[in-house]
Amino acid sequence: MKKMTLLLKGMAAIFAMIAFPKILLASETAPLAVNGGDTAWVLISAGLVFLMTPGLAFFYGGLVRKKNMLSVLMQCFMLMCLMTLQWVVIGYTLSFGPDVKGMIGNLSWAGLHGVGVEPFADYSATIPHQAFMIFQAMFAIITPGLILGAFAERMKFSAFCVFSLLWATFVYDPVCHWVWGVGGFLRNSGALDFAGGTVVHINAGIAALVCALVLGKRKGYPGHMSPPHNLPFAVLGAGLLWFGWFGFNGGSSLAANGLAASALVVTHIAAAAAGLTWSLLEWKISSKPTMLGMITGAVAGLVAITPAAGFVTPIDAIWIGAGVSLICYFFVAVVKTKLGYDDSLDAFGVHGIGGIWGALATGLWATKTVNPAGNDGLFYGNPGLFLIQLKAVAVTIVYSFIISWVLLKIVDAVMGLRVSEDEERIGLDLTQHRESGYTILD
Repeated sequence: MKKMTLLLKGMAAIFAMIAFPKILLASETAPLAVNGGDTAWVLISAGLVFLMTPGLAFFYGGLVRKKNMLSVLMQCFMLMCLMTLQWVVIGYTLSFGPDVKGMIGNLSWAGLHGVGVEPFADYSATIPHQAFMIFQAMFAIITPGLILGAFAERMKFSAFCVFSLLWATFVYDPVCHWVWGVGGFLRNSGALDFAGGTVVHINAGIAALVCALVLGKRKGYPGHMSPPHNLPFAVLGAGLLWFGWFGFNGGSSLAANGLAASALVVTHIAAAAAGLTWSLLEWKISSKPTMLGMITGAVAGLVAITPAAGFVTPIDAIWIGAGVSLICYFFVAVVKTKLGYDDSLDAFGVHGIGGIWGALATGLWATKTVNPAGNDGLFYGNPGLFLIQLKAVAVTIVYSFIISWVLLKIVDAVMGLRVSEDEERIGLDLTQHRESGYTILD
């Protein structure tokens, strides 16, 4: 009787497979399920990263002269609008769309066509595709904003808008695809960049240096430059950046999990170590620690831990944070003075150099004990990763330098990059925007 029952069940199963194949195969073709916790964390992180751009506006704005405060705020807020539309229309598909020979995404996702609320497994199986898209949009917004620290107080607003749009399309989007996009050749080579050390900071930092070289020095630099006009604004901006960086790095896990917690923890530790180290350096060298030095060091620490955040331990984060302050302090206080380039707010000295150190430090301290999906670095028995990171750094430096230079020269030839000497003397607030942040100007 028992054998007969089993036989009948088997026959019924075979009949069902023939008659109703879609029902039996439903589990194989079922759409990926959205995880509410993961989605909430990524959306919150997107908001935190978005807040970083106003934070950057106050950080940079507090460091310039009174007559240029609003110009910095205007540039940052314009990027929030301009880069969002660029990302929706073409940026996202170039960065993360289906691969074309490891170099760029194709145009199949232009205008967010096909980018819906179902997860896309190649990037995350637990959050809506649109959640991933908007999280990455916030990186695309702030990255060109970092560059403006090098040419603050002297670029035409119209030229700034055109250059930023071109740079996002021809520099940021390709590098983003190389490192993060499925099929990107640096990603396929094993390069690690958890949250943007290469894509964001090296890329923007090198472009910042190019801008400083092409535009030339501010009038009166360095002998007749004023100190930061509102240091409390800069401190406020730095605090907002530090706060937003928890989403910048922690959100890059794309899930509410242990890796997100680890990334957030090492982010905070590295920033603290870097801020303290910079202050101690100033104390030793200049006899007094400064508020400007402390916030500069903290931002440098946040930059350096960005590529390593998902791959290193808390103790190793201390070494990364302390190391970046030593290196960036040398570039800001010594190299810039010796070479004479006018990197107005040290965008290259902090973001470019800090990003290079962070990417290479990932090759030193990364460990699979933190993230099995990563790799072991030199100090964990794998010198090959350091060489891979060195290659990614070199490729990004060369590409960003050359293309940024070309784009600046094109914009300069077509419309001019720099304001006139009189406009620079009066200030960009009045000459570019017909308004001022203050009733009385110095």
